Amino acid sequence: MPEKIVFLNGEYLPVEQATVSVLDRGFLFGDGIYEVIPVFGLKPLRVDEHLQRLQNSLSRISLDNPFDDESWKQIFDCLLEKNPGEDRAIYLQITRGAHPVRDLKIQAENRPTIFMMVLQVGVVDVTELEKGIKTVTIDDFRWHACDIKSISLVANVMLREQATQSGVVDAILVREGYVTEGTASNLFMVKNDVLITPPTSQHLLPGITRDLVLELAEENGIACEVRQIAEAELESADEIWLTSSTREIAPVVNLNGKDVADAKAGPMWKKMINIYQQYKQELRQA
Repeated sequence: MPEKIVFLNGEYLPVEQATVSVLDRGFLFGDGIYEVIPVFGLKPLRVDEHLQRLQNSLSRISLDNPFDDESWKQIFDCLLEKNPGEDRAIYLQITRGAHPVRDLKIQAENRPTIFMMVLQVGVVDVTELEKGIKTVTIDDFRWHACDIKSISLVANVMLREQATQSGVVDAILVREGYVTEGTASNLFMVKNDVLITPPTSQHLLPGITRDLVLELAEENGIACEVRQIAEAELESADEIWLTSSTREIAPVVNLNGKDVADAKAGPMWKKMINIYQQYKQELRQA
């Protein structure tokens, strides 16, 4: 198996040699942000949009961006060359760095810790994906800053564990009677041939895949609405999807122990997944 090379603070190292201080604020406080960028062939998916979301998260936590966009892209290219493969993903994490005193106060002289690695991911099996997933609804008890792609994910871990303990794959989160997102994905609902998704806000992460699905749907004549979705609406939905960079578009076939429609991936999903796979293929060949 080829040696895995990671990027850490300006160096390309074998993963076994990459170390971070135990005083790093990411380790002590979860004080940092991250991004996951899918790569098809040698082409990162929507890299400009991912870099903009990275900047948004950094700005929200008052952390300077260590590189400009072109420098980031050069590092991505170099890291991908050192970790060859087909479909992959770049994991990028920036923390506020280490400080000799454990203190919540931000120290201006702190140097950020910048870490990147390449995740090898398998090609999505559409036939397997079509089988769908089971989910439950759970109260969304997370903080009011879910638009930050924070490395502080303990609440998401707890919510996913609640779903696992219920014997399902994931949870659809509900805040004050309205659905927000999955534990690591955005939510779509189909009703009367209209594709509906909640608006971006501080209660959910603005997903790059979410935005791409909306764009591709509109380009292909699918009616779309961006609005709040009441939890009760899911009970009569024609289709429910969860979308993310790694999951792509997963149809939900069972919610809270009840089948969604006929418990099969619906016709809108079948149309959309074909459009999405074609988009990926065109990106590989560009």
